[in-house]
Amino acid sequence: MNYFRKGLLISLFVIAVPVVQARAATTSFDGAWNVRIASSSEACGNGATVSIGISNGQVASNGAAVSASGRVADAGNINVTLSSGIKRAIGFGRLTGTSGSGTWKGAMCSGTWTAEKL
Repeated sequence: MNYFRKGLLISLFVIAVPVVQARAATTSFDGAWNVRIASSSEACGNGATVSIGISNGQVASNGAAVSASGRVADAGNINVTLSSGIKRAIGFGRLTGTSGSGTWKGAMCSGTWTAEKL
């Protein structure tokens, strides 16, 4: 094999390895999750539990009552939007392995969330 071909193959390998590793990191969070939502104000309710699913780093809802969308980054940072009727909340946080936590904010309420992978 001449030097040009060897160099080309080595270059392709060096480029491909990080791409494969990044994809594996994103998909490590894939699966079903239960998210417990707590409010910082009693006027906003006592909290709720929502089921979401993650597939290839994309967040989607598992239930009909709440619509979820968002993205999980390779390092586990997550941003998600939950909607139910005219209510909407945006959450940020981090997933690590089989759990996670963060904060959320809606039009008039805010609070924290914790998640557990099923």
